Amino acid sequence: MISILFSYDFWVVAAGTSLLALAGSIVGCFSVYQGQSLVGDAIGHSAYPGVVLAFICFQTRDPLILTIGAALSGGMAYFLIHSLRDGGGIDFDSALALVLTGMFGLGMVLKTYTQGNPAYADASQAGLKNYIFGSAAFLMKRDAALIFCSGALVLSLLFLFRRILLISIFDRGYAKAIGIPEALGTAALLFMMIVLISVGLKSVGAVLISSFLLIPCICANQHSRSLGPILLLSALTGILSALFGTFLSTAYRGLSTGPMIILCMGSVTLLSMIFGRYGLLPRMLRKRGKEND
Repeated sequence: MISILFSYDFWVVAAGTSLLALAGSIVGCFSVYQGQSLVGDAIGHSAYPGVVLAFICFQTRDPLILTIGAALSGGMAYFLIHSLRDGGGIDFDSALALVLTGMFGLGMVLKTYTQGNPAYADASQAGLKNYIFGSAAFLMKRDAALIFCSGALVLSLLFLFRRILLISIFDRGYAKAIGIPEALGTAALLFMMIVLISVGLKSVGAVLISSFLLIPCICANQHSRSLGPILLLSALTGILSALFGTFLSTAYRGLSTGPMIILCMGSVTLLSMIFGRYGLLPRMLRKRGKEND
């Protein structure tokens, strides 16, 4: 089992999933505090028809082309959500549900259309289903390189827009007073979410990709209420879960890497919700201590 740590294939997959978890966990914290935690789930499901349409148009499973298709589809889904909310007379949650189910259903219909269609007989379709539930165990070097470039881009944008994001999220009145448009922070965060979700579809899948954004933040919030420590703890939770989940899925054949990583994240979060500084058990002890006083 220790020999896995010296395997080239293991480190290719581990590097890809860890980089995705690092960037996703930090962006996820900002999306949670901006009140857009469910938007990532909608974009993840809505990106799948873009993957299939890109395959239909170009008849290739090149990761870059399919990622671009996913990003365009995810961006269109976000536009539809806000159009339905602003002009359709329905609330935000209903718009999310409508677009999420509709777009994902469209993706499944398109995938069924390509199967057995003689027009696509010369193009391999075997990998398209991996974008639904993910297949991190089969990440190639170029997939890891794409994740690395996308993660570096997102982290660089986070550094550049950190002041705008912090002010627009935590003090909107001050942001308006000094002339920072609220839409600017929202657009920057949306772009970063779409990039990460699009490149992560192959490794984690449309169904689970939003968990990479949300679970580490939930875990970190059980230990701190300060943004700096929360970002650090969230990143550590994501990276360590990615490494451990990848290791377990490599050591035990038949375990899917993406779901195994999510399971590791969920286990750490559950323990944190019980034993963390702001978890259930410490809260009960503090409450009992106050009652005794």
